[in-house]
Amino acid sequence: MSEKHSIVEIWVYLSGSPLFALFITLAAYQIGLAIYKATHQNPLANPVAIAILIVASMIQFIEMPYSTYFEGAQFIHFLLGSATVSLAIPIYRGLSSLKGRSIPLIASLCTGGLVSIISAVGIATMLGADSSITGAMYPKSVTAPIAMGIAERIGVSPTLTAIFAVSTGILGAILAPFVLNALGMKAWWQRGFAIGIGAHGIGTSRAFSIHPEAGTYASLAMGMNGVVSAVAIPVIYHLFNK
Repeated sequence: MSEKHSIVEIWVYLSGSPLFALFITLAAYQIGLAIYKATHQNPLANPVAIAILIVASMIQFIEMPYSTYFEGAQFIHFLLGSATVSLAIPIYRGLSSLKGRSIPLIASLCTGGLVSIISAVGIATMLGADSSITGAMYPKSVTAPIAMGIAERIGVSPTLTAIFAVSTGILGAILAPFVLNALGMKAWWQRGFAIGIGAHGIGTSRAFSIHPEAGTYASLAMGMNGVVSAVAIPVIYHLFNK
């Protein structure tokens, strides 16, 4: 009986520990990654989506408050900023390959960025969403750390923006191969750049797992989109929300 009591005490301690939250997060992603590899990189088995489902189910099961979970997982959240800064490396490496492609890539970047805003905000507005939701839709196709910073600048919820950004990345990583195949787009640099604009970090990770050229152009697109959006989105938002 005392042994069972000890096990219960240990479990109660672990379930309330921030370090346990960090362990859950890392373990969930490793499980998702293993499933992704076991399915031969099937886009439907996205490791981030699987990890989110596991983490959400786990903290719900053990009744861990979100504040406790975030206290442990904030180290990973902190690394998002470092990962964003490290985008300078693939951008630098990809600059030499832009010769002869700069005009179509810049056109794609501007068009993709505008379409992502117009489509998301337009659909949300037609469905009757209030200003807090439509406002959070503006930066949803930008990588999460930059998107949250933009949200703070324009006065909308960074939390909502982060949710929309992550959801966009997951859906983009899952659906992009099917959409690009249907469009007959076969060049890896074209596929990668399109994924980087529409699905930012999660899509870029997917692109790197498929082909290095696709990953390079996806990271290039994600970085360029982040820089341009950080300047342009606040202007666009205030232009249409006077």
